[in-house]
Amino acid sequence: MKYPALVNFMHVLPELEQFDCIIDARSESEYALDHIPGAINCPVLNDEERILVGTTYKQVNAFEAKKIGAALVSKNIARHIETLWLDKPRDWKPLVYCWRGGNRSGSLAHVLAKIGWPAIQLDGGYKAYRAHVSSALEDPPRHDFRVICGTTGSGKSRLLEVLASIGAQVLDLEKLAAHRGSVLGNLPSQPQPSQKMFETLIWQALRKFDPARPVFVESESKKVGNLRVPGAVMEKMRQSPCVSLNLSRQNRVRLLMEDYEHFTNSPETLNTQLDCLVKLHGRDKIDRWHQLANSGQMPNLVEELLADHYDPAYVRSIDRNFIQFGQAQIVELPDIGSSDFMAAATALHGQHAG
Repeated sequence: MKYPALVNFMHVLPELEQFDCIIDARSESEYALDHIPGAINCPVLNDEERILVGTTYKQVNAFEAKKIGAALVSKNIARHIETLWLDKPRDWKPLVYCWRGGNRSGSLAHVLAKIGWPAIQLDGGYKAYRAHVSSALEDPPRHDFRVICGTTGSGKSRLLEVLASIGAQVLDLEKLAAHRGSVLGNLPSQPQPSQKMFETLIWQALRKFDPARPVFVESESKKVGNLRVPGAVMEKMRQSPCVSLNLSRQNRVRLLMEDYEHFTNSPETLNTQLDCLVKLHGRDKIDRWHQLANSGQMPNLVEELLADHYDPAYVRSIDRNFIQFGQAQIVELPDIGSSDFMAAATALHGQHAG
């Protein structure tokens, strides 16, 4: 094969994990929005430089823009080689891509190949990769989902975490979305990924699962925070067998106090989120919840939120949205200790391992 070789994504896909390095040659903002899993960002033009070249192209002419761009690209490629790849052996095999497989990845792949490395350039670039992900999620693999259902605070996310730790296949949509899935579910220390990145993470997880083994997933709604679960994945989940996780309300309050400690320590932030529920519950009730938060009566507030908001919403939606919930396997959690979740996870994993 002559290098740099221009290869389309379907030929690259089976060997995606075999490359020694996947190099995203786009700018830092393009990379942050979404990228091929495992790729590192080595811009041949950063955001400011792209603006400069583009402005020169529009306001002066293409020739002047190309001169400026060539100088910047050369400097950036030289810096990447000096700081990242000088120690790489002759058989080091990189995959390089940009937006459409054009000049940016072409320039970098050309230089790497001239050095002597077997560089592969992705034909069609990120755009071809993204088209594949979108198509794959419209017809996802036929995995055998087991949907973990349960009222808010029953420990669904904790159970998934423990299941993953003992080797079960888990699609943790809330973890991938960096959100706990309710009006109070945002994680203050971790912003949500873009919609495209969320879909990339789901695609990457699904493609690695063994279709002969079940995949445990939580009974999410169509949106996790600001992100949408792909429609075909959601439809598959809603048709799948269910596991109903039961925990007493007293223990659910304790668990939520642990999981939402950031709200306990910041009533102002909590009250801002509670204001989103005014249309559902009226100003008087929200003001009462504000008072409970401001006076430090968090257990009472959590109890009322479960009784008046979360539990009724769950009852209204679960049977309608998850058609096999009526035949769900019941799992009773006696407490919220690590041993309780380990026992439940071990039993579930053992039942479905074959």
